[in-house]
Amino acid sequence: MVKPGFQDQALPLFPPPGDEDEAAITPLTGRLPSYIADHRKRLRDRFTQGGAQALPDYEMLELVLFRAIPRQDVKPLAHLLLETFGDFNRVISAPVPRLMMVKGVGEAVVLELKIVEAAAQRLMRARVMHKPVLSSWNALLDYCHTAMAHRETEQFRILYLDRKNLLIADEEQAKGTVDHVPVYPREVVKRALELNASALIMVHNHPSGDPTPSDADISMTLQVQEAAQVLGLTLHDHLIIGKSREVSFRSMGYI
Repeated sequence: MVKPGFQDQALPLFPPPGDEDEAAITPLTGRLPSYIADHRKRLRDRFTQGGAQALPDYEMLELVLFRAIPRQDVKPLAHLLLETFGDFNRVISAPVPRLMMVKGVGEAVVLELKIVEAAAQRLMRARVMHKPVLSSWNALLDYCHTAMAHRETEQFRILYLDRKNLLIADEEQAKGTVDHVPVYPREVVKRALELNASALIMVHNHPSGDPTPSDADISMTLQVQEAAQVLGLTLHDHLIIGKSREVSFRSMGYI
């Protein structure tokens, strides 16, 4: 059975005793020094008054890290994460093993980052689930970019629709490497029948950032379309998600 997406790696809800502060510096004890306490208050006040747009990426990361590392200056770690992954989105969506390789990151930090990632995806997903997809296309594209644009490996998702083109299921069909993901047309249409779906939209990402379809992408899409047509299913589109834009097979005339 294909498992639905949005399943984060299981992590302890609380760090082990003595591991509350994960940065590789001497933990502070007693009352927080004023320079840390005042800095945290200023950041929270600026966020409350001006929202996320009032803060650069490293300060947004600091706000997230405050909960995981309550008794240390987290600014150095925020900068290190950004230097390692590039921007806020890539930090939040980075694979757990890669995050754990960053000095100062432990399970509590990973948990906070993945909570933010899951919350963002769930908010965007709520805008499209059980709604007419073809009339909510921009919301669908926003959701796909949120869920997939910053992944470091390819992911192949299937969006299954009912007769009214309501999105009834969003499932991860396969994961791959940095430039390949295995897709089996028979499994795609088999799952559609199990869900009593009438149509589907295929979505996968290109970690390189360039959503230009490969010959393999085009060939696989045509195979899925052929298999779907035999069973009376409609392939509405195949979207390839890049870093800042997407490609629609239907718009390009491939299907």
